[in-house]
Amino acid sequence: MRNPFPFLLPLAAAACAAQSAGPAAQTAEMAPLHTRLMTMDTHLDTPVWFSNPHWKFGDRHDWRTDLAQVDLGRMETGALDGGMFVIYTRQGPVTPQGFAEAKGFAFKRLGEIERTIGAYPARIKLVTTAEQAIGAERAGQRFAFISIENSYPLGEDLSLLRAFYDRGVRMAGPVHSKDNQFADSATGAGTWKGLSPLGKRWVAEMNRLGMVIDGSHSSDAAFDQMLELSTAPIILSHSGPKAKWAHNRNIDDGRIRRLAAKGGAVCMNSVFLTKMTYTDERNRLEALVEKFPSMSAAEQAAVTAQVRALDRQAPVQDTDFENFMENLLYLLKVAGPDHVCMGADWDGGGGVRGFEDITALPRVTERLEAAGYSEADIAKIWSGNVLRILQSAQAARKLR
Repeated sequence: MRNPFPFLLPLAAAACAAQSAGPAAQTAEMAPLHTRLMTMDTHLDTPVWFSNPHWKFGDRHDWRTDLAQVDLGRMETGALDGGMFVIYTRQGPVTPQGFAEAKGFAFKRLGEIERTIGAYPARIKLVTTAEQAIGAERAGQRFAFISIENSYPLGEDLSLLRAFYDRGVRMAGPVHSKDNQFADSATGAGTWKGLSPLGKRWVAEMNRLGMVIDGSHSSDAAFDQMLELSTAPIILSHSGPKAKWAHNRNIDDGRIRRLAAKGGAVCMNSVFLTKMTYTDERNRLEALVEKFPSMSAAEQAAVTAQVRALDRQAPVQDTDFENFMENLLYLLKVAGPDHVCMGADWDGGGGVRGFEDITALPRVTERLEAAGYSEADIAKIWSGNVLRILQSAQAARKLR
């Protein structure tokens, strides 16, 4: 972004030097605020599309005829500078065979992310630090961090965290929709009453490596224990306020305040804003979508048309952008602008009416301005808070 973050002091000096008065600087200042900000989203499930031979990340798709919500073309249209591209692994059996299959899948997905992002070097760059992200944005590129949703593929071998770290992963959560070997899920059975003994060691290894701990999908007890044990601030990469919709995936006010008190942040989700409705027809179509890589382009188009028709008739969430903003503004009221960020779960179930894909992101900035938030505060919400947390994790690491 054009206005440097105060915690990045060397970059601040450089930015001030670059902003000498002149026509270019004046033109930049006249641009809409959203395009002047450095923007990022902390949970982009878009890598689920990277293995599809009939879909290209570099193109600009339309959500009406395409199921993806993020691509490079729409990042440019919606002025999304970057974010966390997710290695998501479905939870399977907590067995040696389950671990082995999940490990293979996760490294395959990591390779797909590396190859897909690497295919557009002039437009987007893989990064691992806040400084690299800011450098990419200044060079006119988008940026991509890599994160892990569900540490299940690690099995019981925590040394694999270092293997992922060495390939650029900088954030991870312990669990997804079911309890696993590390922790209880927010939607699980409460196997461990929080973190398992291995999960507590996972926290220590994450801190040692300098990786950001993501508490989204973890149970309240697991969140409490991660917050207590971690030597660096933690993040909720895609969660919402439980006071607005009482779902286990959301977080209550007391925990929001404790997270903020320890320097963390909660990134506003666009899922779990209201009742989630999955019909038999929805489940049938979602099973077909998972088979897209083996389908022809025509077959994919036919399924996509059916999904969009069902979205109009019986959406998973029957709500809209106004509800999303009510939730975001509530989070800001509870946590303050130093501890809120954006993580809408694009391509992982996110999106509501009027907020169907990332081309709608400028609407968020407009509404934050209208609500009276300053440019400095909106800059923190869009990227500053996340970059600060990344820096804090890196500063606290004990990697040798």
